[in-house]
Amino acid sequence: MSNQRIKTPCVGLCSTVYGDLVCRGCKRFHHEVVNWNLYNDEEKRAVWRRLEILLVQVMTAKLEVFDEDRLRMQLEQRQVRFVPEQSAYCWAYQLIARASRMINRLDAYGVALMPEFRGWTLPELREAIDREFFLLSEAHYDRYIAPRFLLEGMESRV
Repeated sequence: MSNQRIKTPCVGLCSTVYGDLVCRGCKRFHHEVVNWNLYNDEEKRAVWRRLEILLVQVMTAKLEVFDEDRLRMQLEQRQVRFVPEQSAYCWAYQLIARASRMINRLDAYGVALMPEFRGWTLPELREAIDREFFLLSEAHYDRYIAPRFLLEGMESRV
C-alpha cells in the first residue's frame, strides 16, 4: 500500500468552483475547501470527524463490517488508500468507491450488505451512498453553518 498519508478529504471532483456551498466530491463546505491549507491540525480534525460521522451514518444503514481485520488486509493488498484512524465503515466506503467494479463477493472483504441492498450492484450502491452523504452534508450546512453566515452578514451592516 502507498505509504503516502491522505492529507485532505479532496477527491479531485470539486464542485465549489462552480458555486456549490457543499462540494459534491469531498462533501466539505466551500469555506473549508478554500481555507484548508490555513487550518491548524485541530480544525482539520474537526472537519475529518464531521465527514466520518456523516459517512458512517450512511454506511451503517446499508452494510455491516463483520471483519475489520480482513477488510484492512484487503485494502492494503489492493492498494486502496484509506485513513486507518477512521471507522471501518469509512474503509468500506473507500473499497466500494475505488474498487466496486472489481469486487465479486463483498463478504470476502469482511463486509455484508443489509438485506434490502443485496440486489444492488456495487456501482449503484456507491452512487446511492454518495448521494445520501452529500444530502446529509448539505443539510448539516443548512442547519448549522448557513445561519451563522447570515447572522455575520447582518452584524456587518449595523
